Amino acid sequence: MKYIKTFSDNVPVSRIALGCMRIGNMSNAQADNYLMNAIEYGFNYFDHADIYGGGRCEEVFGAALKRNKGVREKIVIQTKCSIRKGMYDFSKEHIINSVDCALKRLGVENIDVLLLHRPDLLMEPDEVAEAFDELYNSGKVTAFGVSNHSPLQIELLQKSVKQKLIINQLQLSLTNAKMISSGANVNLDNADGVNRDGYVRDYCRLKGITVQPWSPLQHGFIDGAFLGNEDYAQLNSAVKEMAEKYGVTDTGLAIAWLLRLPEKMQPIVGSTNIERIKQIAQASDIELTREDWYALYLKAGYKLP
Repeated sequence: MKYIKTFSDNVPVSRIALGCMRIGNMSNAQADNYLMNAIEYGFNYFDHADIYGGGRCEEVFGAALKRNKGVREKIVIQTKCSIRKGMYDFSKEHIINSVDCALKRLGVENIDVLLLHRPDLLMEPDEVAEAFDELYNSGKVTAFGVSNHSPLQIELLQKSVKQKLIINQLQLSLTNAKMISSGANVNLDNADGVNRDGYVRDYCRLKGITVQPWSPLQHGFIDGAFLGNEDYAQLNSAVKEMAEKYGVTDTGLAIAWLLRLPEKMQPIVGSTNIERIKQIAQASDIELTREDWYALYLKAGYKLP
């Protein structure tokens, strides 16, 4: 596993992070096995959210930390808040209460990184800033970021928030790469040239914000994996052939495609399968050639003008 720096120059983090939204039903033994094997394979960055399993995922993870002494000091914990039933909430009260509840569920004294999960349409930046100041000054949260935010939404927040927003978690995969394709089709009247995110990829790169691709193996919003999907037969054939060339699995190759992007993105993978986690870790050790990266991009259905 290779490492990058995000929230602290003193804490290198795994180039790939593990998303914990599927661990809520794990037994104690399964949770221990998941956590310790992940660390053995080089993962030290774990992504949570208060809505994952209604908080149960954080509880399971926290219990595993308690059983495995000394692990907390070896890992980075990230969690997200703001999604409530029927609404999004960036109020000071909700943000602070969300962190307090997450700390209790996780059984820890500090969250390394807190993200605002989805933009609150009633956001008051000054109120967010007050919440962040209180959480930072109390030592409850070390660093802050966002998820699913546009450049101007981040600018609006950063105008009031003193702490640098260091993360933006965004959907991105080989088959969900409009964030990339729009940059290759600037000013062209075609589908790939339609920009829906305000050139968020370029913005994050300019501002030194780490993009964390979520659902990096999915097509559509929640439609399942593109790997092994007959609707993507040509892409899967190319992935398989290239995976053999680089000595990794199809899963590892799909993650390596994202890792080849020059801004050093940090994909979030949600697998709980230990063997697959091991395969994914191997992706950080390879670097696709420019020719191979573009070949997969074109096989995914995108066009170059």
